[in-house]
Amino acid sequence: MLDQGAAPPAAEPSAPKTAGPSALSALGRRKPVEDLVAEGGQGEGGSLRRSLSMWQLTMISIGATLGTGIFVVLGEAVPLAGPAVTLAFVFAGLTALFSALSYAELAGTIPVAGSSYSYAYATMGELVAWVCGWCLLLEYGVSVAAVAVGWGDYLNELLDGTIGVTLPDALSAPPGEGGIFNLPALIVVVLAMLFLLGGAKESARANTIMVVVKIAALVLFCAVGFVGFSSGNYSDFMPLGASSVGAAGAILFFSYIGFDAASTAGEEAKNPKRDLPRAIMLSLVIVTGLYVLVAAVAVGAWDWKKFEGSEATLAAIMNDVTGQSFWGTLLAAGAVISIASVVLTVLYGQTRILFAMSRDGLVPKVFAKVEPKTGTPRNNTLIVSLFCGVLAAAVPLGELVNATSIGTLFAFALVNVAVVVLRAKRPELERSFKVPFGPLFPILGFLFCGYSMYSLDMVTWVVFGLWMAAGLVFYFLYGMRRSRLATAEK
Repeated sequence: MLDQGAAPPAAEPSAPKTAGPSALSALGRRKPVEDLVAEGGQGEGGSLRRSLSMWQLTMISIGATLGTGIFVVLGEAVPLAGPAVTLAFVFAGLTALFSALSYAELAGTIPVAGSSYSYAYATMGELVAWVCGWCLLLEYGVSVAAVAVGWGDYLNELLDGTIGVTLPDALSAPPGEGGIFNLPALIVVVLAMLFLLGGAKESARANTIMVVVKIAALVLFCAVGFVGFSSGNYSDFMPLGASSVGAAGAILFFSYIGFDAASTAGEEAKNPKRDLPRAIMLSLVIVTGLYVLVAAVAVGAWDWKKFEGSEATLAAIMNDVTGQSFWGTLLAAGAVISIASVVLTVLYGQTRILFAMSRDGLVPKVFAKVEPKTGTPRNNTLIVSLFCGVLAAAVPLGELVNATSIGTLFAFALVNVAVVVLRAKRPELERSFKVPFGPLFPILGFLFCGYSMYSLDMVTWVVFGLWMAAGLVFYFLYGMRRSRLATAEK
């Protein structure tokens, strides 16, 4: 192929001139793995700092995962599946497991901040990478808002149990659910933003403390909830049919989106090739075990029909079982801290993905600018936090959860494909972890993600289609021409 700026050779006067690469070739241009790794940490005006240990990476992954699915979304999933919600958690966890194995291999091979966006850029080309990155923006950004919305329910439960007052619905519920502006949702996002602005190491320390508190709160719930356990609540295990398990599992997959947050810390980990795969797998095992245990105790303590329309579900169960408000208040305090840690770590992941996309030129450079003093993308954090905070205060939880689930599933499906493609194209690359059984598990991961996406309702698909259409418009008008690979070809 002729260089785009060169004149045709004299020996071939009839050769056509080219002003640049064809649109088709531009869509498929790939970023070499070596370039991705070499750029690790580099931003506009500064660099990210490598300060995170394997323990802290695991806590980031657990912090981003453990919380919302069990504290908030459980109340929405039980009415869909009945007592079989425990199977729905297992199904969602199995779907996550296959994808987690693929994430672990790619994170150990390409330890960079962009997560599955960067993996797709190295294997399937720029357009697919953009689509994946756009899905990640939906996954991380919108899930921050969704989690923040649920935080207000437990804050009210805590306030009621401690000082006997609650925030009015107008200030604690989103529009469409009796509220005008969800103030608690905005507050928790702003608090997370302040932690992130202090630096990755400082944020990781705060998150570790919050993760310990949330695990203790869930263990406490299981201990108290088991007192009111009744096997009769499981007598009709699958009252709504087998298909209901898949539908509930698709919604509950929202609960597992955080395990890949560790992969977004690839440029701030001390030993990413060794620690990232371990952190991803360990966090998923811990989270899945706790989810299934808590769901089993919750359904055993309460008739599944009582979950319909319930708020702060676990706290309500504890109050009901003990006949005292003290235990529910104590759990609400743990939930307030737990959900705040999800907001903190998922917001962290969102900023690092945008950092990588900005460094590649696909989004404006402001998102890659690093504050030298703290080693953090300051402007990126401010912009993303304020956007997510306003979104959390204005959009109902249910729609946010569904939109996040489909974006996550799509990105995970691409990661499973990326593993197979990278093994075929670059078999010589050093891999600190390999998915067992060759391409079988990545293929199963892809199929499980596809089935879960199929189980979501048509409204969610319409929202996803509109989101993707907007992303493609942005890419063709901005990203395709301004990407660093494009400018290097000129």
